[in-house]
Amino acid sequence: MVSQFLENLVCVTPDRFFALMLLLESRDGATTQDLASALGVSLRTITRDLNWLRDAGLPVTAHRGRLGGVTMLPGPGLDLTRLTPGERDHLSLIGLDEKQRAELNASVESRRALAKIAATQSRRVHELLPLTDVVHVDSRPWLQTRASGTTPASLIGAVRRGRQLRIEYDSPRESCPRDVVVDPYGLFAKAGIWYLVADCARVPRMYRLERITTWKELDQPRRIRENQTLATVAAALIDQWAHNHAIEVSATIDPTQIERAQRIFGLRLIRDDHEESATGHKVTIRFLHLEDVRALLPFGNAITVHGPTEARAHLRALATNLAHHYAPSPTS
Repeated sequence: MVSQFLENLVCVTPDRFFALMLLLESRDGATTQDLASALGVSLRTITRDLNWLRDAGLPVTAHRGRLGGVTMLPGPGLDLTRLTPGERDHLSLIGLDEKQRAELNASVESRRALAKIAATQSRRVHELLPLTDVVHVDSRPWLQTRASGTTPASLIGAVRRGRQLRIEYDSPRESCPRDVVVDPYGLFAKAGIWYLVADCARVPRMYRLERITTWKELDQPRRIRENQTLATVAAALIDQWAHNHAIEVSATIDPTQIERAQRIFGLRLIRDDHEESATGHKVTIRFLHLEDVRALLPFGNAITVHGPTEARAHLRALATNLAHHYAPSPTS
């Protein structure tokens, strides 16, 4: 049973497992839809997670009907009552690795809570190495430079107090930092990068923390839009970023570079499976702005842009400027 428990825990993911256990422990009953919404997963995923918990021998039961729901029965489950409110709060954070918990100053309480829970299992799993010894998650991108600007730990207190913030934001598209007042929903970690998700003049925005040069907590309470949460606003912004575009570039990519291009451009790169050959892959790449096509320059002649005309002209101008910059000086 213990072996099955640990195998299932790897599949469920430890943070989602503990969050699910906390939800079940703190409620008399919850529907699968309630649990799925709280954890940000699909009904199929939450049903699979609950089946894993039952298979592992934990006292989880479900009842159909109007008054039914998923409940945790008294039995040999994890003793979560030994956790302090702060420890429960930190364990309920979903999807963070140890580095990100440290960036929020949450790692100490998280480790203490995990140690308390592990202590109740240690006598029964002596034949197995602890999961924390054999599983490690690092969500940071490769070759990420050290971030500057605002840190998550310095901002989290102001965000949790629910106040408006005045931030100075150094946008790469503007010549100088701009000063704005925002109504924050919270902090969001995506691909190893922290963002402040907030409304600016009732319009949702996502601000990279490393580009927030200064900030100040205001006396005014935040005024966020009704029925909107951090999760819903972040999801809408990501969907907007993935699908909104001003320019579509058609190109051919060398076969040796197609995987690299897919990693860099993600959903913005669409392969034409009917136009593949030994010489290259026909693709369409979507960009928010014409200036963004400069992201194709590092590929050199491994990418050939066919259109539109303005994209080819802009790449030619960028390449010409770069060649002039590195041209030998007359005195050399």
